[in-house]
Amino acid sequence: MKDTFKHKGLRQQLVNVLKAKGITDANVLNAIGKIPRHLFMDSGFLDHAYQDKAFPIAADQTISQPYTVAFQSELLQVKKGDKILEIGTGSGYQTAVLCELGAKVFSIERQQELFKKTSKFLPKLGYRAKKLIFGDGYKGLVDEAPFESIIVTAGAPFVPKPLLSQLKMGGRLVIPVGDDVQTMTMFTRKGQKEFSQEEFGEFRFVPLLEDKN
Repeated sequence: MKDTFKHKGLRQQLVNVLKAKGITDANVLNAIGKIPRHLFMDSGFLDHAYQDKAFPIAADQTISQPYTVAFQSELLQVKKGDKILEIGTGSGYQTAVLCELGAKVFSIERQQELFKKTSKFLPKLGYRAKKLIFGDGYKGLVDEAPFESIIVTAGAPFVPKPLLSQLKMGGRLVIPVGDDVQTMTMFTRKGQKEFSQEEFGEFRFVPLLEDKN
């Protein structure tokens, strides 16, 4: 598990690419500049680790494009100590970004293979989520609700109601909604049953799967 000067240089180049694409949150950029993304990928992909692209990982999933990770993280406006629910732990890269931003992260993964791998791997890098859970992200995590933010890292054909109900007042749900192509959507809780909704363009994610455990 090496992180060399070359890797650090490549990360800095990636940060510059993200700035050029419009990411402005200094904390998010610092997190991307710090986290060794190459360690989250199979060794065959090391040369690609710091390109702004998604890549395949285990269980037919992908490690998200750095721009997408940065974009979603920026929308959340994470403050130190925020309690955040992540749906789709995947490789753990987005989880690490949230930890680096000082959030208390609760993350749910429904692929057993990825869950086992990431649960062991993240602590080795020094990223300790509050809880990594193997389960169905559509249901959220009632026991730990409410959350300052909820982030969904897979394409959702619809917005799961339990996720909206688990937000604090003023809390944000950032979720890519759609079938083949998703629209990045942010819901902000304004009242008991009142939410504002904003849309931020098209993205492509692997699908969020329901009840497949």
